[in-house]
Amino acid sequence: MSWFTKFLSSSLGHKVVMSLTGLFLMLFLIIHLIGNLQLLKDDDGEAFNTYAFFMTHNPLIKIISYTLYAFILWHAVQGIRLWLSNKAARGNIRYAVVHTRSSERSARNMAWLGIVILVFIVLHMWQFWLQMKMGVLPAVEVAAYDHPVQNLYLPVAEAFKNPLYVAFYVISMVVIAFHLWHGFWSSFQTLGLSHPRYTPLIKGLGYVYAIGIPAGFALIPLVFYFVGK
Repeated sequence: MSWFTKFLSSSLGHKVVMSLTGLFLMLFLIIHLIGNLQLLKDDDGEAFNTYAFFMTHNPLIKIISYTLYAFILWHAVQGIRLWLSNKAARGNIRYAVVHTRSSERSARNMAWLGIVILVFIVLHMWQFWLQMKMGVLPAVEVAAYDHPVQNLYLPVAEAFKNPLYVAFYVISMVVIAFHLWHGFWSSFQTLGLSHPRYTPLIKGLGYVYAIGIPAGFALIPLVFYFVGK
């Protein structure tokens, strides 16, 4: 077994992989939010459908997308393995002190938050991404292309009229916010990028990111449901 394989199978290796894949997914969320905000344009979904077609047909984007799917699965598997490893290491020991810092409680809850997020991603992709891949959506004309594209805007708009789905979506964004806050800081810490001079800045950016990105996503269904599109 090579040193690299040994490292990946170690507890530290699991944490490093979690950090790197997590940072990659965080970067993707920014790009994904920018695309989803096209839904709020008052153009009957033209900007969003143009974005959706580009993201699903550009060869480079498609390679990045499949890499992203692999990273999501890798991140989830590593998270579960790390959680099971930590649980086994603790065993049945009961600690005398049950009041821990919020960061420690967050660390223990990361696996459960991650499972909720994974369920959300699976349902989200099944409802929207899979429909595009199956080619079952109606075609619509957009100015950017000289051929019709699939109207992904239609199922999204319909879903955001359902109060149960809107509530599920917003609650999922709250869960993601907690996951991102701990993940953002711990990723930098695991990679050894903590320093007394820069740590406050990293934590500050973590707060802004963990609140701003999920809030941006949650805003979209709320606008559709309460304002109407």
